[in-house]
Amino acid sequence: MANTQDGAAHNKEQSKKATASGWIGSALEYYDFFIYATAVALIFPQIFFPKGDPKTAIIASLATYGVGYVARPIGAFFLGHWGDTQGRKKVLILCMFLMGFSTVAVGLLPTYDQVGLWAPALLVILRLIQGFAVAGEISGASSMILEHAPFGRRGFFASFTL
Repeated sequence: MANTQDGAAHNKEQSKKATASGWIGSALEYYDFFIYATAVALIFPQIFFPKGDPKTAIIASLATYGVGYVARPIGAFFLGHWGDTQGRKKVLILCMFLMGFSTVAVGLLPTYDQVGLWAPALLVILRLIQGFAVAGEISGASSMILEHAPFGRRGFFASFTL
């Protein structure tokens, strides 16, 4: 009887840890997307695009934001499969690394005045990496939480990733 209670307590604790880690990872990644969206509207048109037409610079800057969403299905496909076969923990760590790396790299990018068209091209590449990572994180975190959630409460626990 004691083993059953210890197992239930362990499973309850494990489901709480899985839910908290999934929520924290998702919150950090969506916070990054929020910061990027703010910077896209306010800062990036002046830094990464030609100064000629401000409207075109804003549209191009917003397009770099949209590029991140293009990479999501690709990331979900590849990283979801990898998580199923190699383990979700490896994929989640990789996704957090990719997101952190690409976010720091965006902050270190040279401006349009310094390197010309390389600035927006590098920005697009980093946005593709971010979109790829977010897709792997959200699907992996949802699956991990779902697998550790108590029966009858799986939908509630899995909702924390979103």
